[in-house]
Amino acid sequence: MAARPLQLTFPENQVTEPVIYQIVKQFDVVPSIRRANIANHVGFLIIELGGDDASIASAIAYLEERGIKVSDVAGDIVAG
Repeated sequence: MAARPLQLTFPENQVTEPVIYQIVKQFDVVPSIRRANIANHVGFLIIELGGDDASIASAIAYLEERGIKVSDVAGDIVAG
């Protein structure tokens, strides 16, 4: 199983949507939330997505289609 550390930046209209639940259910990925800061208007989430490469890519595409900015995270996402 591959694992990919990502930062998700949520626009106001997506902050309250259950997108992590949706990617788990639809794409069979395993999320490991490392850090989060969610407010009423914006939010970010540092997450490691596990799964096969195609499932992770599909989950990322799903998130981006909903206006969520997805960026790769470099370095140690637990300690940083």
